[in-house]
Amino acid sequence: MEFILKLVLIIVSTKLAGDLSVKLGQPAVLGKLIAGILVGPAVLGLIQTDAFITYFAEIGVLMLMFIAGLETDMNQLRKNWKSSFAVAIGGIILPFIGGYGLSIMLGLTNTQALFLGLLLCATSVSITVQTLKEMNQLNSREGTTILGAAVVDDVIVVVLLAVMMSLFGTTDVVPIPVMVLKKAVFFAVVILVGWLVVPFILTFMSKFKVSEAVMSGALIICFGFSYFAESMGVAGIIGAFAAGLAISQTSFQHVVESKVEPIAYTMFVPVFFVSIGLNISFSGLGDQLLFILLLTPVAILTKLIGGGMGARITGFNFQESLAVGAGMVSRGEVALIIAASGLSAGLLPTQYFTAVVLVVILTTLVTPPLLKGVFNQKGRKAARTTAGEQSQNF
Repeated sequence: MEFILKLVLIIVSTKLAGDLSVKLGQPAVLGKLIAGILVGPAVLGLIQTDAFITYFAEIGVLMLMFIAGLETDMNQLRKNWKSSFAVAIGGIILPFIGGYGLSIMLGLTNTQALFLGLLLCATSVSITVQTLKEMNQLNSREGTTILGAAVVDDVIVVVLLAVMMSLFGTTDVVPIPVMVLKKAVFFAVVILVGWLVVPFILTFMSKFKVSEAVMSGALIICFGFSYFAESMGVAGIIGAFAAGLAISQTSFQHVVESKVEPIAYTMFVPVFFVSIGLNISFSGLGDQLLFILLLTPVAILTKLIGGGMGARITGFNFQESLAVGAGMVSRGEVALIIAASGLSAGLLPTQYFTAVVLVVILTTLVTPPLLKGVFNQKGRKAARTTAGEQSQNF
């Protein structure tokens, strides 16, 4: 029954920390992330990562991205696809250059520097999604552009990772043409199934004489898409997001959305937030302090500027571009998975692994307040502009 106690601690700590964070003028998600650091090995040591945490956290992030898909405006997503692509490319090129250049300066080998540059290209918008949702900006032009860019970013980075592991890694990997083909098959199948099969499944299950049949069908679609994504070499969160998008185009959208949120935010999503903080440990970091202090601002600024430039050249104004860039900063669980893959393949030196994990988590922690600050500044600027126009009318 120890896992029950862990669950109680996680729910209590995230709700208290989230409430305190809001009272201090920050997004609730920031407090929840910090709660994971406090109850984890870094501070109090009350909770350690184990199978229970891992499984619940994985379900939590899938449900978070599933909800994001449900709430995404498809028309807005289609309208901003060029911007999403440009943001993804800008958010890959600049972080890669920054990570590679800094690694060479710090004395890493060329192969290690290439891998570290690639790792900084990763983007995980799960934390960004929650922050945008709290600010009612998920369906804004900036929000949909960030979501689209994250999908493009994930596909490109995974393909590049496959190339690098094939050329320099010490483990067996899938051949590059096969990897690219699998991703193409994934998107083709998801589009067809989402268009033709998903509405049929939900309509069929709505006729079942059992409780919550439609909701069960929605979760089957969510987890089925996620499993298929992972089996095809695409992140499971992309599959969950695609499932949400598919259901958002049916008449069952609001029913599913209203019922999945209580399940997700009561139990699974809090465990996901805490699991990020559990990866932090301050032991043995003294020798890597300079590495962390240099890599963290490079990781933040290159993604902020690179993503922002992609938005700027496709029609966003400066403030909107800054918001898009801020939304791409978090590396989250995607970069943690890449780091673990690089460690096992001999591309990331063991002594740098903990430091890299800490940098990834710092990018995740800085994203919520950065996003809120940018959007608040944008709102104040819009208010001043409106007030000025009204005064001129008088």
